[in-house]
This record gives sequence, C-alpha cells and structure tokens, in this order.
Amino acid sequence: MLARALVFDVFGTLVDWRTAISSAFEASGLPGDPEELADDWRARLWPATAAINKGTRSWSNFDELHLETLDELLADRGMELDVVKRRGLVAAWHRLEPWPDARDGLEALRRERPVAALSNGHVALLVDLARHGDLRFDCLFSAELARAYKPARVVYETAACLLGLEPEELMLVAAHPLDLAGARRAGLRTAFVDRPLEYGRGSPARDDPDADVSVADLHELSRRLG
Repeated sequence: MLARALVFDVFGTLVDWRTAISSAFEASGLPGDPEELADDWRARLWPATAAINKGTRSWSNFDELHLETLDELLADRGMELDVVKRRGLVAAWHRLEPWPDARDGLEALRRERPVAALSNGHVALLVDLARHGDLRFDCLFSAELARAYKPARVVYETAACLLGLEPEELMLVAAHPLDLAGARRAGLRTAFVDRPLEYGRGSPARDDPDADVSVADLHELSRRLG
C-alpha cells in the first residue's frame, strides 16, 4: 500500500468548475465569451493567493477573493453588474458538478482507507460542494486551517498532522502538477489524475512523471492502490 490515507484536491480534480462558471456568466447577461470570462476569472485568483502566502496581504477566503477578482475583471473590461448578480456569480462556485467518476471513485477508495478533501476552498464552500455533489469524505481539510494557500508546505503538513500521520503516510490526489510538487516538498506521496477537459476541449496536456501513480480516473486509482 502506498499510503494510509488519501487527500484530494477539489477544484478541477473532483469537480468541473469551468462548465458551471461559464453557464453562470452566460446567465448573467454580460457580453463576451462565457468560457473566456470563466478562464479569466479563475486565473486572477492565483496572484491573490500568492500574495497571501508571501505575507503581503492579509488572509481572505475564496468567496472574498472571488468577489474581489470579479470586480477587477469587470472594471478591466468596462463592464457593470449589480451587486446581486455579482454575488450570484460568486455563489455559483458553491454548486459545481463532480466529474463522472468522482462520486463512485471516492466511495471505492474510501472502502480501503480514509479519504479527505485538501482544498484551497474554505470550509463552508467545501461543505456546500460535498453536499451538492453527494461527495462523501471522512473529513474536510481547507487551506483556511493553515491560513495559507497551496502549494505552501504548511497546508499539506497540517493535513498530515490532523490525521495523526507522518507526511509519507499520506497521498495527495490531484490533477495539477504544481499542487503535487508542493505536496512532495512536504514529504507526501502523490497521485496524478488526468482531467483533460478542465479547460474545455483543447486543454493543454498535463502529466507528472514524478508522481507515485498516474491514472486516467479514480476507478483506475482504486484498482492501482487496491
């Protein structure tokens, strides 16, 4: 067995954020390509989380960052949207659909070992996503607990500590090489799961040759770890 417990990245790994956010932009009535707007919004998150990790700005959770970066997006494009619709767009991040293999794949993996979320999303957001998608975890770990964002080392170390495990006894499952590399720096084992449609058709190919395991979906991961 490669690990005594598994922790999962959520956005992009277990849930499809882009489809729901594109649909929310389309419903908002804003001009422009809804998918391009969704990609732009998502990309604006990372400079903000990096600034928090560097200590150049104070902690803010994902709802706060999503509202702030949405305001920036609208201002940069000369668009206006009333506060109710802006908050509606932020709320769309709480109602993302799981990838087709996520629900059953988690259940299969959970039969053999504890499974937990390890996400940059705050706890309230993760609760809503788990309930909306009927995703069963043994616990939810958020970057909020460490007041830092992945790939900061302390986020992964906090999850291992709270599970009572050494880092090498814990495996991160994620679709993002940057996240997996951060986990390895903290001593975790890693599993890369391919999500070729995260950014729609034509998404750039991704892989992680340094991962302990690379799989196409969670069912394959269950077989490999079984």
